[in-house]
Amino acid sequence: MATKTKASAKSGLQFSRRFTRDDISVYEMFEYDYRTSVIRNPSGETVFEMNNVEVPKQWSQIATDILAQKYFRKAGVPQPDGSLGRETSAKQVAHRMANGWKAWGERYGYFASEKDAQIFYEELVYSILNQMAVPNSPQWFNTGLYESYGITGKPQGHYYVDQNDGQLKKSQNAYERPQPHACFILSVNDDLVNEGGIMDLWVREARIFKYGSGVGTNYSNLRGEGEKLSGGGSSSGLMSFLRIGDRAAGAIKSGGTTRRAAKMVCLDLDHPEIVDFINWKVEEEKKVAALIAAGYPSGYEDEAYKTVSGQNSNNSIRIPNSFFEKLEKDEDWELKGRMDGRVMKKIPARELWNQVAYAAWRCADPGTQYDTTINEWHTCPEGGPIRASNPCSEYMFLDNTACNLASANLMKFYDAETNHFDVEGYEYNCRLWTVVLEISVLMAQFPSKEVAQLSYEYRTLGLGYANLGTMLMVSGIPYDSEDARGIAGAITAIMTGIAYKTSAEMAEVLGAFPRYEENKAHMMRVMRNHRLAAYDADEYEGLSLKPLGIKAKYCPDYLLKAACKAWDDAVELGEKYGYRNAQATVIAPTGTIGLVMDCDTTGVEPDFALVKFKKLSGGGYFKIINQSVPTALKNLGYSETESEKIIKYATGAATFAGAPYINHQSLSEKGFIADEIKRLDAAALTAFEVGFIFNKYTLGEECLQRLGFTSEQYNDFEWSLLEALGFTDEQIEAANDYVCGTMMLEGAPGLKEEHLPVFDCANKCGAKGQRYIHAHGHIRMMGATQPFISGAISKTINLPHEAKVEEIADAYYLSWKLGLKANALYRDGSKLSQPLSNKSDKKKKTEEGNQKADETTIVNNAQQESVIVDLGKLTVEELLEEVQKRVQASPDTKLKRKLASIVERRALPAKRRGFTQKAKINGQAVFLRTGEYSDGTLGEIFIDMAKEGATMRSMMNCFAIAISIGLQYGVPLEEFVDKFAFTKFDPSGFVEHPNIKTTSSIVDFIFRVLGYEYLGRTDLVHVLDKPEVLNTGNDDWDDMASSQLEYDEKKDQELSSVRIAPSSGSVVPQQAKSQRSNQQVKAEAGLDALSASTRNMQSDAPACNVCGHIMMRSGTCYKCLNCGNQGGCS
Repeated sequence: MATKTKASAKSGLQFSRRFTRDDISVYEMFEYDYRTSVIRNPSGETVFEMNNVEVPKQWSQIATDILAQKYFRKAGVPQPDGSLGRETSAKQVAHRMANGWKAWGERYGYFASEKDAQIFYEELVYSILNQMAVPNSPQWFNTGLYESYGITGKPQGHYYVDQNDGQLKKSQNAYERPQPHACFILSVNDDLVNEGGIMDLWVREARIFKYGSGVGTNYSNLRGEGEKLSGGGSSSGLMSFLRIGDRAAGAIKSGGTTRRAAKMVCLDLDHPEIVDFINWKVEEEKKVAALIAAGYPSGYEDEAYKTVSGQNSNNSIRIPNSFFEKLEKDEDWELKGRMDGRVMKKIPARELWNQVAYAAWRCADPGTQYDTTINEWHTCPEGGPIRASNPCSEYMFLDNTACNLASANLMKFYDAETNHFDVEGYEYNCRLWTVVLEISVLMAQFPSKEVAQLSYEYRTLGLGYANLGTMLMVSGIPYDSEDARGIAGAITAIMTGIAYKTSAEMAEVLGAFPRYEENKAHMMRVMRNHRLAAYDADEYEGLSLKPLGIKAKYCPDYLLKAACKAWDDAVELGEKYGYRNAQATVIAPTGTIGLVMDCDTTGVEPDFALVKFKKLSGGGYFKIINQSVPTALKNLGYSETESEKIIKYATGAATFAGAPYINHQSLSEKGFIADEIKRLDAAALTAFEVGFIFNKYTLGEECLQRLGFTSEQYNDFEWSLLEALGFTDEQIEAANDYVCGTMMLEGAPGLKEEHLPVFDCANKCGAKGQRYIHAHGHIRMMGATQPFISGAISKTINLPHEAKVEEIADAYYLSWKLGLKANALYRDGSKLSQPLSNKSDKKKKTEEGNQKADETTIVNNAQQESVIVDLGKLTVEELLEEVQKRVQASPDTKLKRKLASIVERRALPAKRRGFTQKAKINGQAVFLRTGEYSDGTLGEIFIDMAKEGATMRSMMNCFAIAISIGLQYGVPLEEFVDKFAFTKFDPSGFVEHPNIKTTSSIVDFIFRVLGYEYLGRTDLVHVLDKPEVLNTGNDDWDDMASSQLEYDEKKDQELSSVRIAPSSGSVVPQQAKSQRSNQQVKAEAGLDALSASTRNMQSDAPACNVCGHIMMRSGTCYKCLNCGNQGGCS
């Protein structure tokens, strides 16, 4: 039973000023702008607009948009004229939250005096307005609405524990006590309808999702399929219930102003249905492909994805150390029943591990959580084991608990001029926000009795930080280096050490958390291990795996001393007073709140790109270099002139003045006038590729007609104005690099080779970039910071598309060895479905079966009929029918070969009609060209891949010749279509084509097209005569060279990146010789520069469900760089 630890006689917490002043209002310390916030989708349609949004001048437009669209209270706010309306100023929001925390803190004795409370309030307002630190999104949505505006509402079934008497009570008002917690862990019992059971879980989740938070649950208590029920019969199994929960979560959109429901599903590795769980999403994506093949739309928000399960959660498996022991010895792993613990099945550990690796390679799930490591760092094991995490995997604690988060912007404490980190300011900030998070526990209401009770008893917090990657780059330190890991470890140790020191300070005033005494020995052991890691000790208490301590050799002395002192103080005060909180820190993905603080990087992530698109007020973007790069170049010793050349190489000159080949002079010689050249220069500012600038929209039809081009030409999306003007591919590429930039620093003029690692990002930069941070670099950074985190780290381990299955397994294994608590991998393109259409398979088999039956009937009939026929009395049709019967009845092939020898090859006319069709199949560009006889029938085909030198390309060329010869010798096109449609091999997948949306292979696609165009086979296409914005000639592969059949060859072309992906098992995909195809992304119609840039880095990222722009990975979730929307819980 929990006991309330008595507080000492100390009156309360004291606060001195650090960033504010006594003689001036905190609000007057900033200059403000009134801005218009407009969020548009890629087609330009406005989805949100608000005028006169007041924000500090230093806030970016994206930060302004997030505040206006997401965080402003939309109704019930008192207005100057006495009416009720919405919030319009950042000052209102900062006051609302800070005033709420101050009011609750004063009410329950957190402050030594009224003056301390006022300083606390003003320092928080300063912190928020200066973007130094902010809380998680639910605080922005919910905190202070009652205190500041008097907003009330009917209760929603929430609970809280009264701090005064320790009694559990039901909330009487929806807003008096907010729900400020972002992260929840709920339990589920093996019970269908009772409280705490399966169906009750969906209700508890709904309360969490509605207020913008996320939830995780371990479902290992549920019986596996076939286990006996108490009333007789057998269980329908875990997976059936997971599908129900997934559908329920997908129906909730968090009130329409926050985010999609965020959910984590965990399962122990010894559960009887673990194999089905591991392969859940792999199988579901196959179903999606089948639905798309049947004609359903392929968008993530459309029917195909909505129909299947597993799309609304992150999945993780809980792996104990005992499994790795079995794996290393190649022994069997036992799957155990939930009711009696008996072994239900044995499976080779190696086979199970291979399935985990393949599933993660194939669709980025499941992630791994290392159960033994997690529980060896558990501060409160007397309350039970840690079994699950929140959706982003950073909060790990007991079932039925919650955590509220806040994150600091590390760049606000870093002085780029002196290359020095403000330790004292950072420590002050950590103390300030630890108190905020503790007060948030005090004032919160919770979605269930259990969560309310345990949150009161354990009081877990989630302080974290963002912008580590930016700070390292600005410092001139490579992310994947020992120096970076030393600095990261020290900064993390300072944060958590100060947080626990503050927690002990609060325990002196308010008492330790109620469950502290029974867990004291465990918690102090964990605290001592944190301190040992700060000193990089050789021996630890009760740990199976040695953590990575701070390496003094690689850490600045002042940071190392501060880290060690913070932990000395935290342990010393904890031994004296205990702790107010069972956990204090996590590293959250900081997606939306990171954008509000204008952070370039989230959590411990590196940067994702060197060139970015800055949003303008009222919509639109302009291209800028990552703000870290100029400072980093300066710190590395480059002069201003040298830096400008390097930056210009990446971002481009944004003008055609001085460009090679395509410049003001050459354009003038081609007939362009000054005003038109000026328009081209203006468009270059945001262009992703020069070819997109030269069109009728930029120049106008009058210009193009004056230059001698017809409307048929410039309205044809396949037509290239630059090529028509006589510029070669090489000239266009050189001009593109000059005007639009390379988007990378590799090969930049004057940049030293040894400095390239400083600018490495999570993804390859630009169309030609080859450098990126290796998976081991991510994992070792997590290993350097994990020993100083109470919870865990939400982070994406990025891998390129060509990564092998073995690399996934290696990353998961290394994560365990380095003492990580969890790992979420993301292989670029891993979310794309590969079609395995059951309908197509059945149709093909049926047609083949019918064909065989028809052949048998013909043979039998032929054998029964007379073999004596007067050929002279037969018509041509009858003669052909009779010959066919003789051919089918012939026991050998002599007759067939004799007949074939008298068939003449029908020559095609010298000048012939036909069409050229281009498409992109799962990222692989394909060109199909046809040649026709004068009567319009098909006589030849040419098949060309968009990359030079590939074996696949040569094979397809030979295949096209064989088909063409067959057509010219009279083989009916119907025969080829029936034989080759539905053929399966890679590349396969989604197709960019007006009528065909998915294909099982290139050959399948070709004969679908030919069947539709020449035979009218509408059964082979998914959409009939539907106009599309795709296939317009503005695609990112339009300007690539084709074969000598029709297009000029490029020199030094890379080999194709075609890969053979396994369809089952753990077969390793074949890897292309080149690491990545050099695709130049061109801004398509309906796809602006920001989305084009994002898609270039992450080929399968989903579109934002708010504004339609392409989203970017953030931790284990996604965030939108246009409107700030996030799929997650922070």
